[in-house]
Amino acid sequence: MGLLEGKTAIITGASSGIGRAAALLFCREGAAAIVTARNRDALTELVSDIDKQGGIAIAMAGDIRDEEFAPTLVDRAVTELGGLDIAFNNAGTLGAMGPVTELSSDGWRATLDTNLTSAYLGAKHQIPAMLERGGGSLIFTSTFVGHTAGMPGMAAYAASKAGLIGLAQVLATEYGPHGIRANALLPGGTDTPMGQSVANTPETQDFVAGLHALKRIARPEEIAEAALYLASDRASFITGTSLLVDGGVSINRT
Repeated sequence: MGLLEGKTAIITGASSGIGRAAALLFCREGAAAIVTARNRDALTELVSDIDKQGGIAIAMAGDIRDEEFAPTLVDRAVTELGGLDIAFNNAGTLGAMGPVTELSSDGWRATLDTNLTSAYLGAKHQIPAMLERGGGSLIFTSTFVGHTAGMPGMAAYAASKAGLIGLAQVLATEYGPHGIRANALLPGGTDTPMGQSVANTPETQDFVAGLHALKRIARPEEIAEAALYLASDRASFITGTSLLVDGGVSINRT
């Protein structure tokens, strides 16, 4: 019996990277999932792969920044899969990069809309469905950037991702009495399209790997395993936490 047997999940940013790995893993562990991203073709391929491994998933392409989209995800989870137990609010972007003095207001707002406001919109509509089930698990993909380390040129990204930690803490206190847990997942460098856009040469890849105590970057599947833990009943007494899954980048000085 899988760790998520009988559970229903929403996974955002599921077309690639951590979100795709989590969707495959969650469904392999027994969950039925609504998977979403903007790339419809990638979602179709993902659902096909989940079907091949014996899982159940429904693809819904759309923009998680759109408040009207958030309740449609929940509605389909409830009407077609029976309810909602888990929400992995994982979608994100590097967004506007550069020194703060050169960041445009539009770039700043666009980054916060994608990384932070979308998570608020998701949780706003996910929580009532979880309350109907007697509880659930909310997971937000944050990062060590802006939490244990600052990196030049990443102010909007760091601020938006740090905001997710505060959001998770408040939700944990607001809805803990009702059986809902809320946690932030903080990956280190991970081999995803987003990560590759930063470390896009062998030299930069070696540099990023060397920042970590383990001297490598993560596979998306390794981060997905941590998300699975937070989603599962094995983490039943864990809420309001910031779980570093960062290969030691936060503590490494070598």
